[in-house]
Order: sequence, then structure tokens, then C-alpha cells
Amino acid sequence: MNDYLVKAMAYGGYVRAYAVNATQTVNEAQKRHDTWNTSSAALGRTLIGSLLLGSTVKGEDTITVRVQGDGPGGAIIATSNGSGDVKGYIQNPHVSLPLNEEEKIDVRGAVGTQGIFSVTKDLGLKEPFSGQTPIVSGELGEDFTYYLAVSEQTPSSIGLSVLIDTDDSVKAAGGFMLQMMPGASEEVVSDLEKRLQQLPKVSVMLDEGKTPEEILDFIFADEAVMILDKMPVQFKCDCSKERFATGLISLGTQELQEMIDEDHGAEAVCTFCGNKYTFNEQELEGLKQEALG
Repeated sequence: MNDYLVKAMAYGGYVRAYAVNATQTVNEAQKRHDTWNTSSAALGRTLIGSLLLGSTVKGEDTITVRVQGDGPGGAIIATSNGSGDVKGYIQNPHVSLPLNEEEKIDVRGAVGTQGIFSVTKDLGLKEPFSGQTPIVSGELGEDFTYYLAVSEQTPSSIGLSVLIDTDDSVKAAGGFMLQMMPGASEEVVSDLEKRLQQLPKVSVMLDEGKTPEEILDFIFADEAVMILDKMPVQFKCDCSKERFATGLISLGTQELQEMIDEDHGAEAVCTFCGNKYTFNEQELEGLKQEALG
């Protein structure tokens, strides 16, 4: 099944709901960055959360999530857009920690419990919107939820889940986001809280073959769920040789000449996707001429 995200409404429009299967997306990130199991789970959860937030903006508008904790995984960065594209990386891809007390992957151990969780929205306006909150959990689902409540004043619940296979590949990955609309009653909130406490992990449900629509049906039980939209999601990077060439020009003529004289070329590697771009001496000479204006 190809990855996709659904947007829906429930409780007569008082709850906005999103669910996503991102198994192939997270698996692609795992392969590109050669992440070990704990890093895979931490990066995967961040990518899923970023996709869920990205689905609330339009088309090419972007959302960038930065998780800067004090754990061995280091910083985690993910950027998504309203078209279902996401890219991201974790500073230290090679973290493999023992299971936590609940016999689950120790994402908190990799992320840390002290640090900053920040979101930047570029909606094509003069200035991007930025908000940040302290890391409150390190498990990431709670951190996304806390950010939305505090920074965007949107009462929400976000569940993020990545199931890693014994060979470090991603067996299943996905998540959900529920947002209370103005006017939602305390009864609705309390009803949902009870249901979420009994909810199995999303990745387990996906591994059992459930679709995002079926996950929402499971969450809302007897309530009617109205599906509003369904869109494909994927790991996709917008890097290119031309973009890196522009970056090299900005270094200036002296640095470009040093690359020609000392290295006889240059190799640029995209942090987000791992793609490599090589520039030979002739190409660097051309970029140097452009730098001269």
C-alpha cells in the first residue's frame, strides 16, 4: 500500500482529524541516512509529525520542525509542505539504545528531555511564522501536542508510532492528529480522552493491515467520520545541483580557487537526503566567473 494521509471531521464538525500511513516514507529516510533503530524511531516520529502539521497548510507552503534535545541523537530537522512531501535528518543516525522499562524503543533516551521544540511556517508571506516550546517529554507525540496547545492555542492530540523490524528496516510507521474546534464540549473532549487511552499503537494497527480511514473509525467508534480529503505522502527532497552551485558561488572567488588548486573539484552532499553532487575543475572555474559578476 502506498503511503497516504486522510483529513476528516467528526462529532458534527467539532473535531478535525488526520491519520497517515508513512511506512514507505520513513523507510526511505532510514535507508538514505543509514539510521539505527532508536535513531530511526526518533527521526520517523518527527517526519510523521511534520507531515501531519504540513497537511494543514496549502500546496508549496512549508513547515519546518526542529527538535533540539540533549540526547545522543542530537538535533532532528524535518521539512514538509501542503502537497505531502517531507524530508529530514537526525544529527547522529547511529543511536541504538536498550529498550525502555516498557520494552519499547527508547525514543526519549535518544532525543533527551531538555531542549527546544520549534516550528517555522513559511506561508509565502514577508516573514515566516515561528514558535517554540520546551521539550516536555522527548517521546515527540507529547511534544507536538504541547507545541500546538501553547504556541498555536489549538487543543490537540497527536500520536506518532514507528515499528522497527529486527534488521533495522521500518515495518510500519504512521500517526494521527485530532484537533478540537471552537465550541467543542467538555463531554466530547472527555469522550475522546477515554478512547485514546485504550488505543493500540498506530504502527501496530498499520502492521495488522488497517488503513488510515479504519484507524479514524477505530478512534471515533460509533461516531460518524466524514472524510474530506486523501493525499499521497512521500519522502521527497528539492535539492539540485543548480541549488548547490548557487551556494558555492556565494562562498566567493578565493574559496572557489582554493577548491580548484587543492582539491581539483568539489563534492556537495545534501544533509536532508544524502544525494551527492560533484563539480569538476571546469565547472568550478565557471562558478568563479559568475562570482566575479
